[in-house]
Amino acid sequence: MTQPLKIAILAMGGEGGGVLADWIVDMGEANGYVAQTTSVPGVAQRTGATIYYVELYPIAQAEADGGRPVLALMPLPGDVDVVLASELMEAGRAVQRGLVTNDRTTLIASTHRVYSIAEKSALGDGRVDSAQLLAHTSKAARRFIRFDMAQAAEASGSVISAVLFGALAGSGVLPFSRTQFETTIERGGVGVKPSLKAFGSAFTRAQAGDDGETPAEAFVPAPVPQPRHPAVRALVERVQRDFPLPAHDLLLEGVRRSIDYQDLDYASLYLDRMASIAALPASDGQRLLRETARHLALWMSYEDTARVAALKTRATRFQRVRGEVRVQSDQVLAINEYMHPRMQEICETLPGVLGRWLMASTIPRKLVERFTQHGRVIQTSSLHGYLMLRTVASMKRWRRSTMRYAQENRRIEEWLQRIASTAQRNPELAVEIAQCQRLVKGYSDTHERGIRNYDTLMRSVERAGAMLAPATLRELRDAALADEHGHKLQAALIQHALG
Repeated sequence: MTQPLKIAILAMGGEGGGVLADWIVDMGEANGYVAQTTSVPGVAQRTGATIYYVELYPIAQAEADGGRPVLALMPLPGDVDVVLASELMEAGRAVQRGLVTNDRTTLIASTHRVYSIAEKSALGDGRVDSAQLLAHTSKAARRFIRFDMAQAAEASGSVISAVLFGALAGSGVLPFSRTQFETTIERGGVGVKPSLKAFGSAFTRAQAGDDGETPAEAFVPAPVPQPRHPAVRALVERVQRDFPLPAHDLLLEGVRRSIDYQDLDYASLYLDRMASIAALPASDGQRLLRETARHLALWMSYEDTARVAALKTRATRFQRVRGEVRVQSDQVLAINEYMHPRMQEICETLPGVLGRWLMASTIPRKLVERFTQHGRVIQTSSLHGYLMLRTVASMKRWRRSTMRYAQENRRIEEWLQRIASTAQRNPELAVEIAQCQRLVKGYSDTHERGIRNYDTLMRSVERAGAMLAPATLRELRDAALADEHGHKLQAALIQHALG
């Protein structure tokens, strides 16, 4: 050996990347190697992604050479033997940095995704295509071992670092035995049993050359719900009786969501609106019916202050957060919510007459705005913070009388009428109009920008009339979703002479 073994670890905060690096160093030092580890933290990634770098060199070889080796502090492109990535995008980052080469590097990565801020904040579907990411990464590496290591860690009750360590052992790329790997975990003395379980599972999959591929399973339709409440059961029976089978899954989910959002009458209103779409001749092909069912359910459950407060105080949310941070029985979890309600949200939560009066007033509005200049942190895991948000959530009982409800229902009715009238002459264009609801999402500034782009698109639809091609509207919608400020949409409108 004339060069050290060079290992790069790309992991995010809380995934045990530092523990993994320490295990490799400890294993090397216990088995006759000089070992060195460094780390370069990154604070601009999803949860603080960090690159850990380890170099190993045999002590016997160093002594034969007459001295101690000089080990590098950071990985260099084209000069890494093993790359361990805790998530698929981290593997992509390693490829992008040139750390993975097809003549040298063994890449070991989990195939699950933790979406970046840019992916999650995009108005449309901003997710990077995982299939393309896998294809490019496979071509870049000499050998690529991959499977869902987050799932394997969950099944073992351990963390992903133990799974990566097992996959590294199973790859056979390092000159250490399985026993030496397992002894290293035991020396750590913390979480030994679950770590060894996760290690063993990953070792077996890596030795089998697991490439993450699983056979495709046949589609099995979801079972029809059997609610006990007679009124809910009547709504389910109405879906089964009055609507075609291909739309049942979306309609039933729409009913469930409407009940959860408001009440049984609101779910009945959802089906009334969908009945008018089902009666259109263009619904015979089912696509218009399914797309409208999906997007109407989303629009009717718009995110107002009561909805946001309800979502933040649900028991399932507390359970999910506890699971994500792996809270132990002897630990206390504190959840801090940053909230910054604007004047607009406050007025929209009030009854319509009072909300419009406050928006148009002078002195009362200025007085309220003094208290909304800055955001505040509310600890929902405390009794005071929890009760405060539950009080806001309980205001949903007056939702139908609010200014926001009137605004959203007016837009929904106009949207449905536009779909119905367009379906008479151009069913494909009607489907594209139904999908324009994708622009209307979120709350506060996000909702405001989405509505602005949506209104711009609908004005273009009105101006173009029957001359508008479905593909053109699809292109305009994609442009609106690609840029929250609307610059790409305006450019596309000018290009199609609709600006």
